[in-house]
Amino acid sequence: MNRNTGKHNRRLTRLKNFDYQQPGVYYVTLVVKDREHLFGEICQGKIHLSPYGKIAEQTWLSLPKTFPQVTNEIFVIMPNHIHGLITFTDTVSGGLPEVIRYFKSFSARKINHLRDGVGIPVWQRNYYEHIVRNDEELNKIRQYIQENPHRWELSMMDEIIRRES
Repeated sequence: MNRNTGKHNRRLTRLKNFDYQQPGVYYVTLVVKDREHLFGEICQGKIHLSPYGKIAEQTWLSLPKTFPQVTNEIFVIMPNHIHGLITFTDTVSGGLPEVIRYFKSFSARKINHLRDGVGIPVWQRNYYEHIVRNDEELNKIRQYIQENPHRWELSMMDEIIRRES
């Protein structure tokens, strides 16, 4: 991975020479600051959203209204992160970085308004993205997203057992 030469020396995760404005399917993961369980809890393999989780969900679902060339295929909101597939049906001005910037800033403003915390970071810097290259990959990612709440619950149970041992 490349490193930028800026003050913070953050790792760049984007592919060099790839146009993130072009049509395609992008798999993204966005993580809550400090991995705080802000969006709800998993019970019996299902997420039960907190009011903050509902804001994140509403904001995610509204992306196609703001970016008409964008469709949300599948996503899951977890207690401390979001996984989703975003499809660009046409060129999107500003590309994926602009769509994610909009989502993070708009949802953070609404969440902070609700929790009386203007300016408190909601999201970790940056995000994970993967350009989906074929149908096989797409189907594996869909399955991963669908099964994520169940895997989360199993991992939490394993952690509890380890602590009690």
